[in-house]
Order: sequence, then structure tokens, then C-alpha cells
Amino acid sequence: MAGGVLSFPLTSFHDDGSLDPDGFRTHVAARIATTPGAVFPACGTGEFFSLDEDEYRTVVTITVEEAAGRVPVVAGVGYGWAQAARFARIAEEAGADALLVLPHYLVAAPQDGLVAQLEQVAARTRLPLIAYQRGQVAFTASSLKRIAAIPGVIGLKDGHSDLDRLQRLTLAAPEGFLFFNGASTAEIQARAYATVGVPAYSSAVHAFAPEIANAFFAALRDGDDKAVEKLLRDFYVPLVELRDRVPGYAVSLVKAAARLRGQPVGPVRAPLTDPSAADLAELTTLLATGLDLVGAAL
Repeated sequence: MAGGVLSFPLTSFHDDGSLDPDGFRTHVAARIATTPGAVFPACGTGEFFSLDEDEYRTVVTITVEEAAGRVPVVAGVGYGWAQAARFARIAEEAGADALLVLPHYLVAAPQDGLVAQLEQVAARTRLPLIAYQRGQVAFTASSLKRIAAIPGVIGLKDGHSDLDRLQRLTLAAPEGFLFFNGASTAEIQARAYATVGVPAYSSAVHAFAPEIANAFFAALRDGDDKAVEKLLRDFYVPLVELRDRVPGYAVSLVKAAARLRGQPVGPVRAPLTDPSAADLAELTTLLATGLDLVGAAL
């Protein structure tokens, strides 16, 4: 999966909020055509928290069909372990290759409980699991050793960006255990993550501008610091500053940018809200700037 950016497609909705399977098929096919390292449907960027089980099945099935074995399909599952196991069964039936276990719902939990959550999900699926630490989920080094010993748990996606803690986790992990940079707009911290042994990262930008995401990945891979810093300074940092203005913009700005590129993704579902007219105008200018930096057009 470190051979390309990790793509998190958006889930397409009609204007009335209903699922748009045809729009999603068009969107995910276009993402897969740009050869990401893997594709992660129905995760945070894909509004997993807004999908019912039938919609989830449709989204994962379409992704598997469009991937056709060319890239791994890692579907999101979440909530408590009982519900996560229900979604895991659906993903397994749909042909997914692995699962990303999203942070559980609402409550804080001790380390023993975080480990038990993964044990319960792993016992109910044949698919490999990648744990996602973010929000109320944060593993210690000793817990990392325990989850790495659970049959089927193959990796950890980190969204905390605490590099001291993350370094301790990578050192505690057995050989071959996978780690992923799952910070919001992960490119901002990609170089820092790589220094502690975590080069693979997810890219929300890939959902609307794979040209930018792939150009950044190539510059980072090739050690082209000048190109990396130009993209960070002129595109990624302003994008993060815009994203941080309103809760939920980590998804709704991405969806708005995809609509600007002609992708049939539709609006976000409540409780998220689409960007204001002023923020959308700023996003349009920023997107044009980013595309121009890599020789692409809006």
C-alpha cells in the first residue's frame, strides 16, 4: 500500500439526500483509474456514519466491482463491536480485501476495552483488520503488542499525529505490522511521519484532485523538497486553514471540491453542512492554484 496514495472516495448522494449509486460508481472508478495504493470506501471521508446497512453494501460492492482486483479494497466498519461485526459481514460478502476499524462510538474506554473491541471484531470476520486510532482511541505501546498478536489484525492507522507516541508504537510492533499516516490532510505531516517509519498515508485530496495528490506523492518519494514545499506552501497549508474554519469541513470541503471538478458526488448528509458561498469561492481559487502548480486544469 505504500506504492501510492491511499484513496478515500466520497459517497455520492442525490440532492434529496438519497444514495446515488451511479454517481458513486463514476466517482470511484475515476479514483481507481489513477492507481492509488489502495481504496477505502465507506470510511470517514465517505460518510460511513451516515450510511445504513443497505447503502453500505451498495458502496462496498460497487468499489469491489470497479477495483476488479487491481488495487486492495479496505472497507470501513465501526460503532460498537456488535455493529462493526455486522458491517464486517457485509463487506466480506461484497468481496472487500480488508477492513478499517473506525473509532468506536461516543465513550472513552480503557486500554483493555480498546483491545477487546478489536478482539471481538476479529473473531467475527475472516478479513484482515487495520485499527484506526483517533479521537477517543489511542493505544499504548503495550496495547499495540496485544492487538498485533490478535489473529487478523495487520496494521494501525494513526490520526493523532503524536510522533513521540507513534515512534514508541512502531518500535513495539512486530516485523511486518503495517502503519499508516491518517492525519487530516496527511500530506502536511507526511515527511514527519516518514522519519518515524510511517511513509504510507491517506489523501483526502485524491478524492477531488488526484493530479495534485499524485504529484505530491512523487515529489516526496523522489526527495524533491522544493516541489514538496511549493505544494505545501501554496496549496496544502491554505487548504488546511480553510478546512479548520468550520467543523465538518474535512469532508464537506472535499466534496465541494469534487463537485467543482464535475464529480457526481452531491451534497453531504446532516449533521455535516456544505460550505458557505464565500468559502466555496475561496476553495475554487485555491483549487485552481493547486492544479496550476502541477500542470492541470480545473
